[in-house]
This record gives sequence, C-alpha cells and structure tokens, in this order.
Amino acid sequence: MEIFNTVFNFGIKDFIDVFLVALLLFYAYRLVRGTVAINIFIGIVVVYFIYLIVEALQMVLLTKILGGFISVGFIALIVVFQQEVRKFLLMIGSTNFASKRGFLKHLKFLKTEGITKSLTDIDTIIAACNKMSTTKTGALIVLERNNNLDFLVQTGDEMNIKVTQPIIESIFFKNSPLHDGAIIISDNIVKATRVILPVNNEKTIPQRFGLRHRAAVGITERTDAIAIAVSEETGQISCFKNGTFVDFKDSTELIEIIKEDLD
Repeated sequence: MEIFNTVFNFGIKDFIDVFLVALLLFYAYRLVRGTVAINIFIGIVVVYFIYLIVEALQMVLLTKILGGFISVGFIALIVVFQQEVRKFLLMIGSTNFASKRGFLKHLKFLKTEGITKSLTDIDTIIAACNKMSTTKTGALIVLERNNNLDFLVQTGDEMNIKVTQPIIESIFFKNSPLHDGAIIISDNIVKATRVILPVNNEKTIPQRFGLRHRAAVGITERTDAIAIAVSEETGQISCFKNGTFVDFKDSTELIEIIKEDLD
C-alpha cells in the first residue's frame, strides 16, 4: 500500500528531481566514457549495490565495512576522478546558458527540432595534416567536443571560417601571421587561430616532442577535446585524448577513431 501511494503521489517536483539526477549521471557517463575511469566508475556502482544487498540481508560486519568505505567515498571520488571533476566543472562554467541554442547543444541527447549541427570534416583535416607532414610544417589543431572552448578563443584571434584543406594549410604556413599557436575547430568551423593552450609540465613525454605536444596534452587533460599535432622537426602526426597519445596505424584508422569520438 505504501508503494502504491508513493507512485500516485509522484508530482512535478519528483519529476524534476529524477530528471536532474538522470542529467547528472548522463554527464558523468560522457566524461568517463572511453577512459580507464569508466571501469572505476562501474566498480564503485557494483560496490554500492553489494552494500545495499548485505544491508538488506542484515550482515552486520560486511555492512559496517562497506558502510565505512562508502562514507569516505566522496573524498575518494574527488581524488580518483580529479581530471573528470575538473572537466565537469569546466563544462558547467564555460556553458553559455544565456543562449538557447548553446544550452540545447549541451543537451543534445534530447531530440530538438530546428537545431542542426554540421559534422566536422575529419577527412579534410587529416588530409591537410598529411600534406603539412610531408613539408614538416608544424601544426596544432583542437577539435571541440562537449566542453565549450570559448574561454580559449579569447587568447587568440576569433574566426568564423569553414574548414577546408587550403584554409588549414594556409593558416599554418610558416610565413603566415596566424601559424603560431593552435586553432580551434567546432562544427566544421575554425573558431579561432593563434590560440594559447595550457601546457602540461608534469607528465613525462618523449624528448623529441616539444611545446605543441605538451600543449596538446594540457588541453586534453583539462577538457574532452581532441588535439592533433604535426611535428615541425619530424613531420610526425600525433593525436591526443584525455591527456594521452592515441594509438593508430595509419591515417584511415585515425579518421575512424576521431569520427567515433565526435559522434
């Protein structure tokens, strides 16, 4: 009877409560998806369900042990998910809630009519990288995903140019005034050039990699963006996600990996 009454007393406040919890879990999943953290997240969920079971079965000793673990779990979560928490807070802080379109973009799992999103032309971007690789032209390209990167646009020159291979190559041409720094691409548009990225000085990377690669590590640690770097010394193309190198055999595999991440 109590359950029956609870179901029929489900009001608008309860609906909002459930919706916000679902939204929080959705963002948490998007932040840890495809990373090692997803396994930790699943492990925590399993431990919590075990705790509920042993508590229901009145297993006193196990209940106390797991209860103690869960009671300090919040602090442990902050330590374990440090990078993910930083990305989550950055995502919230960089969201332009004043813009209806911008807000709905972050809720893109909802089907909203009238809002279209241009798919970034990864084939064109990688083709430009391959061309710059042959001429050993240094480049750093940041692909925006869910985290808004407008806070970085202010460090460079704001643009609104459709992505094409000649555009990318001309931006990073050695005599071009725009070749220093990174470019940010979102929805197949170059949002900014000469962008200054946060550089990671803590993580050890091979000495043959320079500031471009450290900047790529830094921005992908702090946000969910994907960074592509072309080495000026060797012409090697590198891809970064979640602060680490992305392994790929050739350009075709790299294109498939990035397209899957951008979906």
